[in-house]
Amino acid sequence: MRISTFLYTLRQGAKNIWKNKMFSLASIATMTACIFLFGTFYSMVVNFQSVVKDVEEGVAVTVFFVDGASQEQMDEVGRQIGKRAEVSKWDFVSADEAWEEFQKVYFEGEEEMAAGFEDDNPLANSAHYEVYMNDISMQQSLVGFIQSLDGVKEVKSSDAAAHTLTDFNRLIGYVSAGIILILLCVAVFLISNTVTIGIAVRREEIAIMKLIGATDFFVKAPFMVEGILIGLIGSLLPLALLYYMYRRIILYIAEKFHWLNGMVDFLPVGTVFSTLVPVGLLLGVGIGFLGSFMTIRKHLNV
Repeated sequence: MRISTFLYTLRQGAKNIWKNKMFSLASIATMTACIFLFGTFYSMVVNFQSVVKDVEEGVAVTVFFVDGASQEQMDEVGRQIGKRAEVSKWDFVSADEAWEEFQKVYFEGEEEMAAGFEDDNPLANSAHYEVYMNDISMQQSLVGFIQSLDGVKEVKSSDAAAHTLTDFNRLIGYVSAGIILILLCVAVFLISNTVTIGIAVRREEIAIMKLIGATDFFVKAPFMVEGILIGLIGSLLPLALLYYMYRRIILYIAEKFHWLNGMVDFLPVGTVFSTLVPVGLLLGVGIGFLGSFMTIRKHLNV
């Protein structure tokens, strides 16, 4: 494409937006609202998922050994566990370490009661592994694998926590997909109407252009540029607003609600918007292109 043709296409696309100001503004406003709602929902979801991820990382599977298991057997179990993709880390807790932790919890303030067990560890057969996962939905398969290993006596897992967290993640995924689909349909519909009006207004001009030899692309391109520009403008505005609001909200909560620090850690602005900005722009431009393309195919016979 020649530079002059490219510039002409851009000018005509911008002129189409100006000629149909009311419909264009309505489309941009709707696109802005859609991307704003999407961005708001995305910011909430990624923060919720971050909290859930932290909870998941704290859920451990405890692996106990048969009585009289040798250290070599325990080490081999640890090596086999470490090969699993769903395992993030695994910590070995010896019988002495288990007894020390037990004393801290159950003999706090009454340490003299534990003195009677000084030479006799009541948890002598309680050496175990604490296995943490990066994907808690795989807990059941991991437990089945560990139970099949030689030297393993028992595997304790938090089935209720695993099911709850897995179901919660699935629910978030379904709700996200539903909201995005609705927003896409509404935005495509409005952009399609805007481009349809532009085609109707310029129908005679288009017919003349065809008579003097204009190519199909030369006729269609301005309308596609119109849809893309509407999508681009309608995504830049809410992304800028969301960036400002998210940063201000994080600072406000940190200053006014100190007791939440450590309990709820919001993701940094850069972490959220490094994904949200390209996705938002891609959605806006993609919706604009899709709406204009569908309308051109339906109403513009060239």
